[in-house]
Parts: sequence; C-alpha cells; structure tokens
Amino acid sequence: MTAHQNGSTTTEISDFLLNCFVRSPSWQHWLSLPLSLLFLLAMGANTTLLITIRLEASLHEPMYYLLSLLSLLDMVLCLTVIPKVLAIFWFDLRSISFFTCFLQMYIMNCFLAMESCTFMVMAYDRYVAVCQPLRYTSIITDQFVAKATIFILARNVLFTVPIPILSVRLHYCGRNVIENCICANMSVSRLSCDDVTINRVYQFAGGWTLLGSDLILIFLSYTLILRAVLRLKAEGAVAKALSTCSSHFILILFFSTILLVFVLTHVAKKRVSPDVPVLLNVLHHVIPAALNPIVYGVRTQEIKQGIQRLLKKGW
Repeated sequence: MTAHQNGSTTTEISDFLLNCFVRSPSWQHWLSLPLSLLFLLAMGANTTLLITIRLEASLHEPMYYLLSLLSLLDMVLCLTVIPKVLAIFWFDLRSISFFTCFLQMYIMNCFLAMESCTFMVMAYDRYVAVCQPLRYTSIITDQFVAKATIFILARNVLFTVPIPILSVRLHYCGRNVIENCICANMSVSRLSCDDVTINRVYQFAGGWTLLGSDLILIFLSYTLILRAVLRLKAEGAVAKALSTCSSHFILILFFSTILLVFVLTHVAKKRVSPDVPVLLNVLHHVIPAALNPIVYGVRTQEIKQGIQRLLKKGW
C-alpha cells in the first residue's frame, strides 16, 4: 500500500481501478454475453475432459496426462481473468486491491509460460511417437511425465517471480486507474512515478526467452515429424501420422498466432486503437481454453469413445 501527497493531506491508495475499453466503452455491452458463454464452455469442456481421463482406465497414458495438465492450466488462467472481467462488464465492479492485482499479474505470466512449455513437451511426445515409434513406450513413460511436470513448474515459477516483484517495489503516487481489463505488468507499472525501464526489459526479455525458445523447439519437432511422415511408404501411414499431430499443431498455431497479433498491435500502437490489444489479451485467456478440449475431444478417437462410455453409464 502506498501513499501520495495531496496538498497537506496524505491519501492512502489501497486499490486500483480497471478501466477496460477507454476509447470504445460500447464494446463491453456486446462482449459480455459471448465472453460469458465462452467462459462456461471452457469450464465445462475442460472439466468433462479431466473427468473422462480420470475415470477411463484406457486413458491412463502419458499423452493424456499431459492433456490433463494443459486443461488444468487453461482452467486456472480462465478463472484468474474472466470472472473479474465479467464483474466489470455486468456490474461495473472495477476496483481491485493491490495484492489481488499483483497476484493476478503473477498467475497470468506464470501459467501462460507453463502452457507454452506444456505444448513443447507435447510436441516432443508426438515427435517420439512418429519418428521413434518402437522406442516410444520406453522414452515417454509416467516417470517422464512426472519429470516434465516438475520442469514446467520449476522453470516458469522461478522465471516469472521477478515480474510482480519489480512492479510491487515501484512507488505509486496518485494515479490508480489501469487502462486495461486485467493487471497486465506494463499497464500497472505505467502508473508509477519511477523509471520502469527494468520492468519493460525483463518482461520483453523473459517473454521472448521462455515463449520464444518453446516455439522454436515446437516448430523444430513438427518439421522433423513432417519430414519423417513424408518418407513413410505404408498405405494410410501418412494420414494416420498427420491426424495424430494435427490437433496439437492447430492449437499451438492458434496459441502462437494470438500472441503474435498481440505483440504486433503493441508495436503498431499508433495505427490501431489501444483497446485492441486489451481485447486480444482478454480473449487469449478464454478462447484457447475453450478450444483445447473440444479440438482434442473431436479429433482423438479414444477421448471421444471415453466421453460416450461415461455418458452411457450416466444415463
């Protein structure tokens, strides 16, 4: 909690105000219903996927454990951002405490990096499945998933801790209106009276180091997969291998495309409305979360059959 001088009185700033769409306030009205439906879809679809993988013995395999991890990360990201955004849209509850704001900032940065890292591990899983099928069961074991999960947690928890710490240490001297729907690092840091160069540099360098290295390794895996697939001579082998990987690739492509568009709109901020990156940032926390379980559920025969069996048992 920081204070600022106002004449002879000192006013305590105990919270921030989130001002979503400064230039286009009407966006809140037409966004509130689709966003609510996307949120319900994301929660429902991920819960269904997690329950199916938990209850179906045939899905107790490393690939599905990684999928469960992705679903959990999606749900946490969604729950961290969307309920607050909807509270602003529906009830104009724009106030957010200092602690909640910096906690949201940390969870968003940490879990987004974890999601990117999970996609990288899943890409490696598909690479082994297609390029080294005979060694798959000896390489991709339950122990491998446990080690990969520890790596995902440790790397991203440690690398993203400085982001909120660098923002917390700043002196906030009066302005407390964040021009965003969420407590994005630079939107908050901009309100301080101090120099925020180190915050900007760490956000940029950390983001590109974590997400950039993940994306390079992901695309390298899929390049090797494609090369191996095109060499297959057996009838139907190419189609089978491509269908195994296509659902992963669709989601990774979508995940990275939204990030890329978000970065480009920030770079070209003079040409686009400042509300566009805000909108993209909100959508990035709900659309992949809603799409991931649906794409996997529709494209993975074992999951589809597992859901059908559970529904029959339920009836």
